[in-house]
Amino acid sequence: MIDRPTIDRIMDATNIVDVVSDFVTLRKSGTSYKGLCPFHDDRTPSFSVSPSRGVYKCFSCGKAGNAVNFIMEHEQLSYPEALKWLARKYHIEVKERELNDEEKQLESERESVLIVNEWAAAYYEDVLWNDRDGQAIGMQYFRSRGFRDDIIRKFKLGYALSRRNATATEARRKGYKEEFLVKSGVCGQRENGELYDRFAGRVIFPWFTVSGKVTAFGGRLLDSRTKGVSQKYVNSPDSPVYHKDHELYGIFQAKKAISKEDCVYMVEGYTDVISMHQCGIENVVANSGTALSVYQIRLLRRFTQNVVLLYDGDEAGIHAAMRGTDMMLAEGMNIKVLLLPDQEDPDSFARKHTAQQFREYIQSHQTDFMEFKTQTLLRGVTDPIKRSEAISSIVKSISVIENQIVRATYVKECAVRIGIPEQTLINEMNKFIRREREEKYKQAEREHERQAPEQKTVAPVASDPIAQIERLITQEIIRHGTEVVFHDVANEDDGTTMNVSLAAYVYYDLSADGFRFVNPLYQLILEETMAHLGEQDFSPEKYFLSHPQFEVSQLASELSTDSYQLAKSNQMRQEEDSLQSKIIHLLLDYRMAILKHQMKELKQRIMQAGGDVGGLAEEWARLMELRKEVAKRVGHNIVI
Repeated sequence: MIDRPTIDRIMDATNIVDVVSDFVTLRKSGTSYKGLCPFHDDRTPSFSVSPSRGVYKCFSCGKAGNAVNFIMEHEQLSYPEALKWLARKYHIEVKERELNDEEKQLESERESVLIVNEWAAAYYEDVLWNDRDGQAIGMQYFRSRGFRDDIIRKFKLGYALSRRNATATEARRKGYKEEFLVKSGVCGQRENGELYDRFAGRVIFPWFTVSGKVTAFGGRLLDSRTKGVSQKYVNSPDSPVYHKDHELYGIFQAKKAISKEDCVYMVEGYTDVISMHQCGIENVVANSGTALSVYQIRLLRRFTQNVVLLYDGDEAGIHAAMRGTDMMLAEGMNIKVLLLPDQEDPDSFARKHTAQQFREYIQSHQTDFMEFKTQTLLRGVTDPIKRSEAISSIVKSISVIENQIVRATYVKECAVRIGIPEQTLINEMNKFIRREREEKYKQAEREHERQAPEQKTVAPVASDPIAQIERLITQEIIRHGTEVVFHDVANEDDGTTMNVSLAAYVYYDLSADGFRFVNPLYQLILEETMAHLGEQDFSPEKYFLSHPQFEVSQLASELSTDSYQLAKSNQMRQEEDSLQSKIIHLLLDYRMAILKHQMKELKQRIMQAGGDVGGLAEEWARLMELRKEVAKRVGHNIVI
């Protein structure tokens, strides 16, 4: 377990804007920063980061927290793992005892696979640089492609020895379990249980996540062995850490350049990405042979909405550009298309030109998606039926654009380009939009029908008002617990006066009636705040955000940004404008909620008791009097 002083050092060193910027493009907005939320399909910047408070909040999906919570959610890490991630980022040493065998066995499958991948990447890289065969075969291949040493190291390229059991033998010698060698995809397993190296005799291209973790590998046969081979490349299979349609090759190396340029070049292969980096163009990624997926598009959209599809000018390149267009438009991306000259791909073109020349060529030759589709689909087409089909395809692409102004602009331009009345195109576009909506509705119905009865959506149940108010009070303790709400209060014991903080007022007010919060985390926060109130510079928000108990830290991060509200019947009155009146009325509302709960339970007991309700009737009368008294102070009118 990481001790409290170490957690404090990590949290003190952490800059949340710096952390979030590794994954999301942020832009200054007043005292905060805004960007597209990485946790849901965000179309407009609803994700806000407050550097002064060290928290983030999405006002659309509701995700909120501090830097630790962000890394946990984004990278799917545990609380200790996220702390270690931040410690590594800020070069803070974390001392932990060695895990015993039982604890090692309990390590998560995901973490174990990542560890194997990290080792394998380092092993393949070491073979490339230091093994005789690695130098003679693997390095020779990279040299023949013109890759410099710094670029080879930047992408951690490697080589797998041709012996079919070389990797498995070395991994077992290092103590890695066969189970995770297979699950990671580094090794395959024959029916007799024997392991073999999936990438034997191939040069290695590691895949990295946005944060730099190795999730998979691509292995390429060398040129002399590719004749007549249909599978020139072999990629890692799906694993607990890798799904090919979720990943983009080069995103880790490109993310800063994408944010800086506010644009990304999408290419097809590993060597295209690497050659463009060597040329000096770094804002480039590849989907490496897979059909473009919505997951990949949303990953890109965290950094930019501007995409240039940069493909070969052959039929395959045209097809690749076509198939991704509608999906990108539907996700709100701004698309340009550039098909390179015949016999050229981004790899070969980058090796022949400087970065400046390449960029100038892109700027002068790229076209928007509509011009590209118009030129491609209508060039030389005279048959009326085929022409109408091509026009329908163009209009369908326009129909998926959600922004109505952009959509209308493209319709107007399309009408001019192809010589068809604008209203005709609008009518056709509206048909596509209606069909799409109907299909989504039908799909939702089918999904609903497939659900088990207990999983089907039901009307939401109103939240417990006691829990709601406890949350609001705890939120005030975290945000304002040390602030004075009563000045010069007389001490009945010695006649002196004192100032009372918000947390102290809550604690003594509840204790006077013997109340404790129902939620144990809320009670813990109140008690620990009281225990530290006398300390100089104590800040409840800072203290609980870095609390060693994850549940407390997570709750504090939520409450630091929460816009949580009571149901209408329990909402605070709008005219309350001071912290003092706010906490007084919250505590009164809390008492009212408790009394209502007690009366509800008592009513059930009376109904079950039949005729013998003497004592219960007296208790009912007492609760009614208390309720009237509290209601009078709150200002509610009680109808009996």
